Amino acid sequence: MRAVIQRVSSARVTVDRATVGEIGRGLLVLLGVAPDDTENDALWLADKICSLRIFEDHAGKMNHSLVDIVGEMLVVSQFTLLASTRKGTRPSFNDAAKPEIAQPLYLAFNRIASGRLDRPVATGRFGALMDVTLENHGPVTLVIDSQVRK
Repeated sequence: MRAVIQRVSSARVTVDRATVGEIGRGLLVLLGVAPDDTENDALWLADKICSLRIFEDHAGKMNHSLVDIVGEMLVVSQFTLLASTRKGTRPSFNDAAKPEIAQPLYLAFNRIASGRLDRPVATGRFGALMDVTLENHGPVTLVIDSQVRK
């Protein structure tokens, strides 16, 4: 699984101009699933993201996690994170999992993150054309891949 994590003041995802997920202070997670990902990848990644100390303490140092600040999470499925641009100028999406593999792992990630945070995570709509609006705070943006564990 590959995730782009953005620390946000707020974020919202809409489908057909209707808001389907929205958060205040927290993390926007764009999540891509590879064909060989498993629920262990979802577990590792959800734990890693919830524990990342990327929120500032009273001294301005990044010492607090999403759990520590009781922040919110918005998770948006994004198969394009697995795009390959090795050949030509049109990205190939062969490295992204098919929906029948990706959707259960996306749901597992959300369930695990909700449990770790002790509250529901907001989500987009799997497979839909979505518009994502965010206010990146910092800005702080990280990329994490469960296959390379960094």
